[in-house]
Order: sequence, then C-alpha cells, then structure tokens
Amino acid sequence: MLEDVERWLSTRSWSVEDRPLKKLIAAKRATGSTVSVVLPALNEEETVGEIVAIIRRELMTRKVPLVDEIVVIDSGSTDRTSEVAADAGARVVHRDEILPRLPAVPGKGEVLWRSLLVTSGDIVAFVDADLKEFSADFVSGIVGPLLTDPGVDLVKAMYDRPLGSAAGQGGRVTELMARPLLNMHWPQLAGFVQPLGGEYAARRSLLEQLPFPVGYGVELGMLVDALHLVGLDALAQVDVGVRKHRHQDGQALGRMSAAIYRTAQLRLARGHMIRPSLTQFERGEHGFEPRTYSVDMEERPPMAEIEEYVERKAA
Repeated sequence: MLEDVERWLSTRSWSVEDRPLKKLIAAKRATGSTVSVVLPALNEEETVGEIVAIIRRELMTRKVPLVDEIVVIDSGSTDRTSEVAADAGARVVHRDEILPRLPAVPGKGEVLWRSLLVTSGDIVAFVDADLKEFSADFVSGIVGPLLTDPGVDLVKAMYDRPLGSAAGQGGRVTELMARPLLNMHWPQLAGFVQPLGGEYAARRSLLEQLPFPVGYGVELGMLVDALHLVGLDALAQVDVGVRKHRHQDGQALGRMSAAIYRTAQLRLARGHMIRPSLTQFERGEHGFEPRTYSVDMEERPPMAEIEEYVERKAA
C-alpha cells in the first residue's frame, strides 16, 4: 500500500461514534450550513417509507435539526414508491420533471445529477432507497466530517455487507471489478472500503463541478474525478456499521461491471470502446441464448455548466 494511503487511512477514516450529534448540531449552527438528503428511487415501496420516516424522526426535529430537507427522486416507479415516500414526509419529485428540455435517460447517475437542481443544501447526502434495517447513522456519519472539517469535500460510508447469512460477502462488483481497477490505476483511492457504496455526502460546491456518468459508473467516476479535482486529503470515509439491502442477480452484476469498466476506461484514455455492449447468456428452450445489452456511455456535464442551474443560483 502506498505510504500516502496509509497516512490517509489514519487521518481520514473515522467511525460514526467520533462525532456525536450534539457536536454536529453545534458545528452546523456555527457554519450556517444546510443539509439536503436525496434518495434515488425506482420501485422501492417496501423500504423507502421507513428510511424517510427515520430521518425525519431522528434528524429533522427541533432538538436535532441536522437535515433541512429530504427529497425522493422517483425515476419511473410502477409501484407506490412516490405515495409511500410522500406519506412518510419526503418531498417527491419525478425525474422527468427536472430539466425537461433534456430528455432523461435511465440510470442512477442521471437521477443524482438532476437532484442538484431541486435541492438547496450546501451539503448533499445521497442514500440508496433499498436499505433494510436503516439507521440514521448512515446520514449523520457521512455528513459529520463535512460539518466539522472544512478541508473535507466528499465522504463515503463504509460498512459490512452481508450476503444472506454470509458476513462480508456482499459487494461482489466492488471486489471483482472496482477494487482491482482502483488499485491498478488510481492507487491513491485504494483505501476506500466501499468505493461503490450508494451512501455518500459532498459539498455542493464540489458536486456541481463534476461530470456524472448516467448509470452504474457514477460512484467510481465521482471518486476518480474528485481525487483529481480536490486531492486525496479532501476525501474521507466513515464506518456506519452494517448495510443490508436487496441483492441483484449475477447477470445484473455483469451489466453493472461493464458500466463501471467503461467509466474507468473513459477516465484512463478518454478513448472509445470498440464494442460498447455486453453479451450474456441465458438457458432457453433450445439451449443457451444470447442477450446483448448496451453499456452506459453517456455522461452529464458538470451542473455548473447548465444554464438553468446557473440562473437558479443567481436568483
């Protein structure tokens, strides 16, 4: 491991217990910072309501006013995700209602990018909407360093990821794709325990300068671009315990891996993929049948370059 990564691990890796809520509230008041929480959601009616309710109950009260707004961005749910989220107290915005002059494309990164136009916090925290047994520590943990340490610009959550009853076996794409890529090409980022984790927070001033891959590559792309823009010491991670969520099947993970590889490839050479698609196989009536999927190639530009965002900030 690089010497600067070992130093980073000792100075920029914390536990949620290192910053009690009282300390965070005091720092928030002293700095005058505001905090937005964004949940990207697609058919998450079973979990989104509890997440919203816990954040409102534990972090949006008169005694603990850590979070100023919680926004669920619905990216086309066909279940009751929007209704459940609204009933729990979130502001719900449909992806297609944001920046309508640019037709939306499918993908998590697309939703996160558009969320910057409908939130106002100086600090924006992203939380996946499929978490089970959710704890408010996921939010307070990643927001904490941004309130108490002015030199920190982006904070990732780190946690154990069980796969069924097997401890630590989740995060298969992280171990098979993302971690090898980072260690080989961006070794300064080798200290991140969960580089692809969906729970992270950043200063708006950083997020608005970053391009957003529209799909699954958004987390890796954001880490790499932030490293180049603000440097390793502006990045941090906080241990928030255990993360339980819905796991995807192997073929879905293959498509995720292809998108992540494409994101890395763009950042390595800004070149062109010879074949921007992925063929997988499923056993059918007549043997194995090929299924070909396109690989996410599109990226949204830094939000600071979008006219509507600039006008909104100036208003």
